[in-house]
Amino acid sequence: MTGFRIGTSSLILLAAFSLLITSSCTPGATVPSSTSSGGRLTLTTAEPFTLDPALAGDAGALTFVTQIFSGLVKITDTGVMPDIAESWTISPDGTVYTFKLRKDVKFHDGRSATSADIKYSFERALAPSTGSTTARTYLGDIVGAAQMLSGASGSLEGLKIIDDYTLSIGIDKPRSYFLAKLTYATAYLVDRNSVGEAQWWRNPIGTGPFKLAEWSSNSFIRLDRNSDYYGGAPKLESVVFRFLAGRPMDLYETGQVDVAVVDRAYIDRVLDVNGPFAGEAQVVSELSFYFLGFNCSSPPFDDPLIRQAFCLALDRETIVRLVFNDIPQAAQGVVPPGIPGYNPTLSGLGFDLRLAKALISQSSYGRVENMPQIVLTTLGYGGTITPELEAIIYQWKTNLGIDVKIRQLEPERFLYNLKQEKDQIYYQGWIADYPHQQNFLEVLFQTGADNNWGEFSNEEVDSLLNQAAGLSDTALSQVLYRQAEDLIVHDAAVWPILFGRNYVLIKPYVIGYELNPLGVPILQNVSVERSDTASPTSLSVH
Repeated sequence: MTGFRIGTSSLILLAAFSLLITSSCTPGATVPSSTSSGGRLTLTTAEPFTLDPALAGDAGALTFVTQIFSGLVKITDTGVMPDIAESWTISPDGTVYTFKLRKDVKFHDGRSATSADIKYSFERALAPSTGSTTARTYLGDIVGAAQMLSGASGSLEGLKIIDDYTLSIGIDKPRSYFLAKLTYATAYLVDRNSVGEAQWWRNPIGTGPFKLAEWSSNSFIRLDRNSDYYGGAPKLESVVFRFLAGRPMDLYETGQVDVAVVDRAYIDRVLDVNGPFAGEAQVVSELSFYFLGFNCSSPPFDDPLIRQAFCLALDRETIVRLVFNDIPQAAQGVVPPGIPGYNPTLSGLGFDLRLAKALISQSSYGRVENMPQIVLTTLGYGGTITPELEAIIYQWKTNLGIDVKIRQLEPERFLYNLKQEKDQIYYQGWIADYPHQQNFLEVLFQTGADNNWGEFSNEEVDSLLNQAAGLSDTALSQVLYRQAEDLIVHDAAVWPILFGRNYVLIKPYVIGYELNPLGVPILQNVSVERSDTASPTSLSVH
């Protein structure tokens, strides 16, 4: 998923983080007071652009979507686990998955969920009229998906209903990661009786542990527990998400929110064993990487020597140390620690100014002066850029004599239209949707992939990725994926900056708060056990 998470579990945000910590809302509605049973958890985030699972492609929206909806399977610390599907079998040739569904799954309005709802939800996500930017990536392996995406068919050939609680899904070839793809929101169930209504996602009906109770625009969303949730009713009575109501650290310190991501400026204070936050900070690693991407189809970065030169002119370790206080890990490659197949010995394009200048001389441009104006696209509202981008722009100017301009796109355009609106360079992040090398290498760098924003194309990389995708031998596939990653890095498709890691503050009275491997909060097992009854957020949001 796109790594710029404008809020909660969220985010290390990097480019978007500055927006979160410096923005404030105008006076709004009063946030509801705490309930008496189970407690209420209060978080801060940005208002989501959509709660439609087929359209949610950024980590901020997924924080909400994963609480309201659910799918056949889910991702946990131990891997892919049953969710609505209680069990499944795989055919000997690895191309047909047969799922047995639980019979106690109900939508929030009380209607039972059946195989027909799975079929409807998948077909809706694949229908061109829905406009999903994620359906090809996560459902595209299913037989008939390509025909649906092109508009040539209105039904999904590979998904067959056997009975109300049994269905089969056929895929085009064996893919060891296929089940993991189904944990993504694109494969979640939606209610076919309500989806046709205008902006139905403002009042969504799902099957998840929480249901939408109230959405006050520019102020907050409140989720109430789903007492009929098939996985057991959540302990919390409700969860309130305040929309950018101030600096998260200020809100946390004054008791207005219960969890906060630590701004880099507060790290020393948070880690002070004698300070006010002693014992409340947790280190949270994300399966993510943040990078500068190059538009490989447009001058000057259609020349790989120029891409390599721009990478070699940047001192990654200095930027991570000075800008991020060494909180995250400097990234030499694309696949982060925690993903099976992560390569700790990969040596990327390090800082080498002499070689960078030599490559420019050898390139089709010969000299810096012969290059066109270079613009970097990032997320923002036209204000101050982030410190890491300031450092990068400064190093290019100092080391190569190149003035790179910045163009900021407002969040919705950036997150959903980057491929069409990017300039020569773009600043982006990617958080795993499932813990597999394929989710980084094939999804982001295979020729023609929907999330290949830079339009990178390398025949050898494509061949390695295709070979690895069809192997059931995990060890061999990891070798091929590592070879592909090495080529991607040294062909300078992107300049990796860092792998995500955060400090998160959690109030002592919040019990059981944790994130799944993808950085999304798991809230159904959380409880708030306050000794007082006062509501920390029964205040006007401002």
